[in-house]
Amino acid sequence: MQVSQRYHPSVEKVREAASSIREVVSFTPLMPNLHLSSVFGAHIQMKREDLQLVRSYKIRGALNKMKSLSASELQRGVVCASAGNHAQGVAHSCAIMECKGVIYMPATTPRQKITQVKMFGKEFVDVRLEGDTFDDAKAHALIFTQTNNATFIHPFDDPEIIEGQATVALELLEQTNKPIDYLIIPVGGGGLAAGVGSVFKTLSPNTRIIGVEPEGAPSMTTSLKEGKNVSLDSIDKFVDGAAVQKVGDLNFDICKKVIDEMVTVPEGKVCETILSLYNRDAIVVEPAGALALSALDQLSDEITGKNVVCIVSGSNNDITRTEEIKERALLYKGLKHYFVVRFPQRAGALKEFVAEILGPSDDITHFEYTKKNSRETGSAVVGIELKEKSNLDPLISRMKERKFFGEYLNHKEDLLNILI
Repeated sequence: MQVSQRYHPSVEKVREAASSIREVVSFTPLMPNLHLSSVFGAHIQMKREDLQLVRSYKIRGALNKMKSLSASELQRGVVCASAGNHAQGVAHSCAIMECKGVIYMPATTPRQKITQVKMFGKEFVDVRLEGDTFDDAKAHALIFTQTNNATFIHPFDDPEIIEGQATVALELLEQTNKPIDYLIIPVGGGGLAAGVGSVFKTLSPNTRIIGVEPEGAPSMTTSLKEGKNVSLDSIDKFVDGAAVQKVGDLNFDICKKVIDEMVTVPEGKVCETILSLYNRDAIVVEPAGALALSALDQLSDEITGKNVVCIVSGSNNDITRTEEIKERALLYKGLKHYFVVRFPQRAGALKEFVAEILGPSDDITHFEYTKKNSRETGSAVVGIELKEKSNLDPLISRMKERKFFGEYLNHKEDLLNILI
């Protein structure tokens, strides 16, 4: 479907979308977070889109798009490409409308999301894994769409998708009795930000709209800076629900009008937020779902005393990723460090390292060593978890004084990726 880039979602069309999807889509709660409100001296609330049946807001756009299709289009079937959440929305919509769907997902998609897609779609969907990124999967999906005369359900760059996602904004404005000063929105392809931002600029123009991307996939940030929609050469795929190389053309054109500020957050900070939400609030979110809350640190000077809403976009996290999430969070906080340690090849060297080099609260969490009899020293890769960030410099000083220090590995990204 070709649409002019001058397209802008109207409040009337968003209200029509809300009416169309009302029977299936949950009216999700707007909940205060007492801990974060205390930390930032602001009224922090979370729009809990993670509580949708498919555990993300994506059902809104997917169902609205499919409800706009003709009977003949539904009979020919639909196709989509997704890292997971859009796929679940399309799959659930296919089952509701009894429409056949072929869903392409990157081969790197967490197993939990693949299982959920199959569960929601039942016998109506066929899941195919292709490529390493969303863009790879999308290329395969478009070829299948053309070959089979099916309808492609775009995850973000489509008017009906944007209008469906924008229904979040109508709910927010109904749920709060006082003006929202800051609305913080996660940005992947830009559909949610374009839709919600458009409604707020019309109905709540004084609300400051903040878009948030992962540091390793700043597609919208880069495009807005360059004044044109650009495709990134490479991205960090960790925040899989928001890691796209290029945002939607329609969304870029809208977002440059409605987004007041873009913020990028390190993947490690996202991991820290995921763990904090689980430990403090018993809330499970996926990486993309933690983006908005992860931006609060960077906005702390602006939001003091303000009414702030963060959209928690999804909770489709895979439990097998827990160790990686914990590791990335510790690295980000400066509590986990990797070294090449040169051990003298004599009895008692390891005991000396543990007793006299490590601090009383330091903990070895990784150790790889092979003894080589022909050398005076043998190198080991050692991972050490600290109790306090400030313990690092004294630890390195002790290693150097005793001739154990070989190399610090945290800044060597390629080597570190192998270790974690």
